[in-house]
Amino acid sequence: MESQDFQIIKSSGETTGFKVHKLRKSLKASGANDTLVKKIVNQVIDELYPGISTREIYNRAFAMLKRGKSVYASKYKLKKAIYELGPTGFPFEQFVSGVLHYSGYETQINQTLKGTCVSHEIDVVAVKNGQWNIIECKFHGEQGLKCNVKVPMYVHSRYSDVKEPLIKTNKKELQSIEGWVVTNTRFTADALNYGKCMGLYLLSWDHPKDNALKDRIDRLGLYPLTVSTLLSNREKQFLLNQNVVLCRQILGKIYLLDHLGISNSRKERIIEEMKQLCIV
Repeated sequence: MESQDFQIIKSSGETTGFKVHKLRKSLKASGANDTLVKKIVNQVIDELYPGISTREIYNRAFAMLKRGKSVYASKYKLKKAIYELGPTGFPFEQFVSGVLHYSGYETQINQTLKGTCVSHEIDVVAVKNGQWNIIECKFHGEQGLKCNVKVPMYVHSRYSDVKEPLIKTNKKELQSIEGWVVTNTRFTADALNYGKCMGLYLLSWDHPKDNALKDRIDRLGLYPLTVSTLLSNREKQFLLNQNVVLCRQILGKIYLLDHLGISNSRKERIIEEMKQLCIV
């Protein structure tokens, strides 16, 4: 049973054939060893039925990973954890800024830049090696929604307006400039084609290949704190309100855990979980 024996329901409502290799790949990405991966895959296959949802498959695999080792489950829930950064888009903007910051960029969020026609509030400005990146973040709180062509069209018009004034005022530091669109979901085919045609850099959950958002996070150990299986939703919200969005940031602000009234033994487990998630 490698692909089409069972039809499953995606979060978008679409029907597709179950592909065991995708499940196996996502389980391995969590860090689980081959023995545990094989055990989970076999159990999921045994419990399949026509019309099962991807969410149900995820929940079963997640529960088994958590019993194996909590850090595996944390990494496995990455996609879901990014949705949990909502309901507003601001924590996602902070998250994107944090991922780029720890990738060597100088970043600023919510910058107002003067355009040729009007001023624009830019979600993230990221600078590295003289290249300025003007970034618009598009957060979706519901699974199954895609970023359509209207988004890169809108972003391109704003980028085009601020480009020339930015070049004129930063002649010494600025070597090149690029517009970005970053989303936590996927782009439609038209959105990707438009971005390529207009020279926009599009970054999504699965694009570009091998350097998508999920790839960058896994490669650099830059997980959002919402992946934690030890922190409660209330505790996560408190930390987000303190502008802490990455597990890595918690390790630099451990005193915040004391504000939450967390016992020393539980604090030690949380810190160990954060350290495990930061290992690359």
